[in-house]
Amino acid sequence: MSLEELWDLFPIFLVAHSDKWQLHYREIEAQLKHELSKCPVERISHIGSTAVPGIWAKDIVDVLIEVSQDAEIAHTAAVLEACGLIRMSTEAGRISFNRGYTTAGFADKVFHIHLRYAGDHDELYFRDYLIAHPQIAKEYEALKLELWRQFAHNRDAYTSGKRDFVQKWTQKAKEIYAGRY
Repeated sequence: MSLEELWDLFPIFLVAHSDKWQLHYREIEAQLKHELSKCPVERISHIGSTAVPGIWAKDIVDVLIEVSQDAEIAHTAAVLEACGLIRMSTEAGRISFNRGYTTAGFADKVFHIHLRYAGDHDELYFRDYLIAHPQIAKEYEALKLELWRQFAHNRDAYTSGKRDFVQKWTQKAKEIYAGRY
């Protein structure tokens, strides 16, 4: 299937905030803790817009799994794949998975799982900043809604359009919350 065909089947689609996202996160977190009980997991976190109260988001729960710096990340990735997660991408120290993509489109529960080494967690700072600053969260929501209108079938452009905003407020958060993680 080509990238364009995938984008047609799985377009960007934002929805109003839902309390179900926190429930879905707790469910997947419990599953991951069980499945990864023998892996060197240091932290599992709910990240992304579904972790920020009151803003529109893709109906996809993002989860960050951090493993010890001295761990073999490939081993943890293999455990996740054995649990039915689909590998989406691999780069140095970062492996992404999904669950909930079907040949008929999105399932009722969709997850993006981000596997990384401990300390590679800028998303935690961004999430915390948006939660503590609802006006900035609403600005982020407005940006995402505009990008959705422009790029519903182009995930790369949608993500790229958010980059400067995310970097700006993540840097600010890291200054304010230095040493939090």
